[in-house]
Amino acid sequence: MTVVPAEDELSFTFAALADPTRRAILTRLSAGEATVNELAGPFALTQQAISKHVKVLERAGLISRSRSAQARPCRIEPARFEVAADWIDRHRQMWQERYDRLDRHLADLQADGAQIEAGDETP
Repeated sequence: MTVVPAEDELSFTFAALADPTRRAILTRLSAGEATVNELAGPFALTQQAISKHVKVLERAGLISRSRSAQARPCRIEPARFEVAADWIDRHRQMWQERYDRLDRHLADLQADGAQIEAGDETP
């Protein structure tokens, strides 16, 4: 088995999530397991097309398939979503801190400008 670096795993995850059909499949699977036939029902796509979407989701680690008699139901794998959510949260926090610093800096500039207008040129 080939070990894939975490960043590449995230690339597979986000690439899989980029497609609206795959996101709709994941939404359906959030309600419980389903076979490819069951997943294909609401879409105007062939079962083969849905199967390709399922394979992309499976390769990304977002879903897994088990064998139950003849059926191979799909189910969501929450761990991969947690990895992606953690990555997003880290970056959201970093950007929030930067925006907060920018807000403070702009507030300081406005305060300095108000002081200069009031005749006090010492910031």
